[in-house]
Amino acid sequence: MSISTIFDSTLELPTQALVDRAKALIGFDDRFTQIHFNLKLLLDPGGLSVWSQKYHQQELPILRSLTDRHPLIILEGDAGTGKTVSAEVIANKMLIELGKTGFFMKLSTRVRGDGVHGQMAKLVNQAFEELKKVAGQKRIAFLFIDEADAIATTRATAQMHQEEKAAVNTLIQKIDDTRELVGRAIVFLATNRLHFLDEAIVRRAAVIMKFERPTEKERKALLTQELTGVQLSAKEIDELVSLTSAEQNDGVGFSFSDLRLRLLPAAIALAYPDGPLTFKLLRQALAKTSPSPQIK
Repeated sequence: MSISTIFDSTLELPTQALVDRAKALIGFDDRFTQIHFNLKLLLDPGGLSVWSQKYHQQELPILRSLTDRHPLIILEGDAGTGKTVSAEVIANKMLIELGKTGFFMKLSTRVRGDGVHGQMAKLVNQAFEELKKVAGQKRIAFLFIDEADAIATTRATAQMHQEEKAAVNTLIQKIDDTRELVGRAIVFLATNRLHFLDEAIVRRAAVIMKFERPTEKERKALLTQELTGVQLSAKEIDELVSLTSAEQNDGVGFSFSDLRLRLLPAAIALAYPDGPLTFKLLRQALAKTSPSPQIK
């Protein structure tokens, strides 16, 4: 399999497009604050050394433990809660802060292979080899693996095939090896089923960040932002916020993508091309739109 088919996309960072995207990403600042200092410790070992010498006149023993941590971030949450875009904008913002460049490589789901013995493990190995090639002294490589439970499923499952076990073993070994790059690479694993991941992988995570469906405040912020220019009263916005809550939808609230990519386009489809978007049409679209189911 060629490099072009191992990765769905490769973004060169930093980019202004992701700076702009971050501004419109509801809840991003809170997420970045959660992960910022852990990422900085992983990506700036030189800065840690300078700090230690400046304030303690030596390399503190704890620095060895910090640099020995696995450069692994696990993002857990339902589909549509913003895991992929958050990883992209976090990587972009960190590079800007550190004054470095880099690449964000999104592993293709085709890496699972077609069931041929050993193929999946071979492709995982190939992806990490490319990660090592891209990483440099002033360049940081980010590898993003979506639906990670598909290739990192717990080996405790009796029904697990040898091919799948080999892939998990390879993934664990490659995550271990990535520590040798010391601040030049980060691996993001995204999953909506954390309990399906092999416990050895979960133990290696420097950070596990949970992505929830948007709160009332976040839904209000998103709808207000996306519907700027539409004649809606504050009361009507509040009603839309209430109607997209878990309480109004059998315990499952609307995700970010449910709102942006399903509800609002459905409402626009009712309005276009004969009239304006109105609260009445938003209510009609809402009556026909359900939140995506939670995967357990």
